[in-house]
Amino acid sequence: MQAILDKHRPELKPYEEVYQHLHSHPELSGQEEETAAIAAKHLQGLGFDVHTHIGGYGVAGIFQNGEGPTVLLRADMDALPLKEKTKLSYASKRTVKNKEGVVVPVTHACGHDTHVVSLMACAEFLRSARERWAGTVVCIFQPAEEEFSGARAMVADGLYKNIPKPHVVLAQHVMRMKTGTVSICSGRLLTAADVFDVRIHGRGGHGSAPQTCIDPIVIGASIVTRLQSIVSREVMPGEVAVVSCGSIQAGHTANIIPDQLDLKLNVRTYNEKTRDHVVSAIKRICWGKRTFPWDTVGFYA
Repeated sequence: MQAILDKHRPELKPYEEVYQHLHSHPELSGQEEETAAIAAKHLQGLGFDVHTHIGGYGVAGIFQNGEGPTVLLRADMDALPLKEKTKLSYASKRTVKNKEGVVVPVTHACGHDTHVVSLMACAEFLRSARERWAGTVVCIFQPAEEEFSGARAMVADGLYKNIPKPHVVLAQHVMRMKTGTVSICSGRLLTAADVFDVRIHGRGGHGSAPQTCIDPIVIGASIVTRLQSIVSREVMPGEVAVVSCGSIQAGHTANIIPDQLDLKLNVRTYNEKTRDHVVSAIKRICWGKRTFPWDTVGFYA
């Protein structure tokens, strides 16, 4: 195997340059136009049958190499609305408008730039080493992974009408590990992920007269605190679950109580039974706050 790798290993310098370009030009979920174009052009240059704009900016490249299994290789493309502080020479300085029209900084804090370049290099390697394997390889560049919507959008937009049905689907993710190493283990390794939006409706007013208001911040703080007891008091010891609140948004000034508060929750679990219980507990806690006569809580999965 090492001999095959050594013989067909692509020249890495061009890929390093692509990586640095992608890192300094990140694109938010649903905005991956340039990244998708770079990936599609690369696959076309390698002789792949390329389909673009699948479920947004999704790209599929097919390379048929005789009889054999079909293997799908996938890389995600989108970046995150975060400010980069690495001080790298190619650090992102980009700001863009998100879907709400708010200008936000953008950076590849989750490694999707590495995923894209790795799959591009893998495509070149497989084409070069095609006499050593038989079958079909499908390279998928997926948009909007961070919003958990890109894969669904590609499938809904006819992905499997454009590509042969795969026998195996493979993906990779960079980790905080020593370069050149791979992490494996027996049993479960990665969790399922769910994201929930919770909106608390109150009644705004002046901060000097809270008795005339319905304060959604007080309600939200109570919910966030109570959510922390789900894993410690309701999940079976030995099972794994995570309930995190990643965003609390309410109000704009110190002396005004806002009308509403928005929470963004992230749930990680290993099995369906634990997931169902955790989600049920979140709903129970959020909706339980509706026992107050003056507020409503909206829960959006």
